[in-house]
Amino acid sequence: MAASIAGELEFDLMQYPFSRSEDPFVDLSSQDAFTDGAPFATFDRLREADPVHWTEFTGGDRGFWSITRHADILALNRQADLLSSARGIRMEDQTEEEYEARKTFQETDAPVHRAFRALASKAFSKGAIAQYESRIREIVTELLDQAFDERELDAVERIARRLPMQMLAQIMGVPDEDGAWLVEKGDALISNADPDYTDFVIDRVDTEEYRFLPFRSPAAVELFDYANNLLERMDRGEQLGVLNLVLEPTSHGTRMSRDEFRNFFCLLVAAGNDTTRYSISATIHSLANAPNLLADLQAGRHAGWESTTDEMIRWASPTSHFRRTATAAFEYGGKQIREGDKVVLWFLSGNRDAEGIPDPYSIRLDRPRNPHLAFGQGGPHICLGMWLAKLEVAIVLQELVKRVRSIEQVAQHSYLRSNFIHGIKKLPVRVVAK
Repeated sequence: MAASIAGELEFDLMQYPFSRSEDPFVDLSSQDAFTDGAPFATFDRLREADPVHWTEFTGGDRGFWSITRHADILALNRQADLLSSARGIRMEDQTEEEYEARKTFQETDAPVHRAFRALASKAFSKGAIAQYESRIREIVTELLDQAFDERELDAVERIARRLPMQMLAQIMGVPDEDGAWLVEKGDALISNADPDYTDFVIDRVDTEEYRFLPFRSPAAVELFDYANNLLERMDRGEQLGVLNLVLEPTSHGTRMSRDEFRNFFCLLVAAGNDTTRYSISATIHSLANAPNLLADLQAGRHAGWESTTDEMIRWASPTSHFRRTATAAFEYGGKQIREGDKVVLWFLSGNRDAEGIPDPYSIRLDRPRNPHLAFGQGGPHICLGMWLAKLEVAIVLQELVKRVRSIEQVAQHSYLRSNFIHGIKKLPVRVVAK
C-alpha cells in the first residue's frame, strides 16, 4: 500500500511506519485491535467488500453495524433523528440508568443537545480561542527549549502531552500546577482500556461499582470533587476562564445544572487533551520518518498552515469512532438495521477512503480540499474543541519547523490500548536543533 509524501516518500518502506497492523480481519470490538496501530487493512477490506458490516462483540455485549465508507459516514451522521446519541457514544452496552447518570451533551439529541451546545460553544468559538494564540506559542517555545536539552527524548511525554496539559489549566482558569493532575485523571477516564493510564481497565476488572460515573471510572469521583470546588468558587463570584461562560444562561433562559456541569467538566478534562496530544504525536512521527516533509515545510512548499494542520489531523484521526443507536428500523446499503441496533461510524476508516479523500495514504501538503472526518464533521456533534486543537497543532508544527534541523525516530513507538481513541503514546526521537 503506497503512502507517500507529495508522491515521493513511501511510508511502508520506513523502519517505523505509522501503523504496523497488516491483519485484514482484526476484531474491531476488541480493545487490543489498535495496539499495532490503526487496522487499516481491515478497514480497506470492509470498505471494499462489506461497508455496512455486522460486527460481533466478543466481549459479550450486543454486536453493532460498522460503517466504514466516507460517504456513508457523512450521510448517516447527518440523520440525528434516525441515529440517536442519547444511548451512548461508545460501542459498549449501557442501561438507561447508566447513560442518564453519565451523559454529557455528547450523549444527547436535539433539542437538548442544541441547548447544551449553545451554553458551551461561545467559550470555544474560533474567535474566543484565537485570544490564546500568543500564550500557546509561549508554552510551545518553552517546552521545545526544555525538550531540546536532551538530544534523545520521548516526544509524546516531553511535547505532545505537556502542551494540552498546560493549556487545559489556562482555559479553565485553574492553577498551572493542577494541569498535570487533571490530565492524569482525564487519561484514566478516556483511556480506561489502557493499563498504563488506569488500574481499573474497563475489560479486565470489575467496574460495576462505578457504572453510574463517566467512563465507569473512579477517577470521576475525584474530578467531581474538583468540579464542586470550582462551582463553589464561581458561586462566590470568581472568574474561572471559560467555565463561567459555560454556566451563563442561553438566550432562551436555559442554564446548565450542577450535575450537568460536573459531567461536562469530566468531558472537558478527558477530551480536552486527547485530540491534540495524539495529533501532535502523529505529526512528530511523520516529521521523524519523512525528512523531505520537514524540508518542504521549511521551504514553504505547502498550501498554508491551516490546510497543513487539517492534513496532519486527518492523518492522525485520534477519535476512531462514535456510536449511534437506531431509533427506528431502516434499510441502508442493502442491510436491514433494526430499531435499537448500535451503529458505529468509523471516522478513522473514512479518513483513509480514496472515494472521499483522494490519495488518502499520503500526507499531501498541497491537498486542495480536505473533507476529513476527524472532528465528526457533518453531524450536530462536531467537536466543540476543534478550534483549540487546530491552533495547538498548528503552533507546534510551526515552531518545530522553525527550530529543528533534523528529527529522527530512534526506536519503536507504542500505541494507546483503545478502540475508541487512537494514537501514539510513546515516541522516542533524536532531535538536532538549529
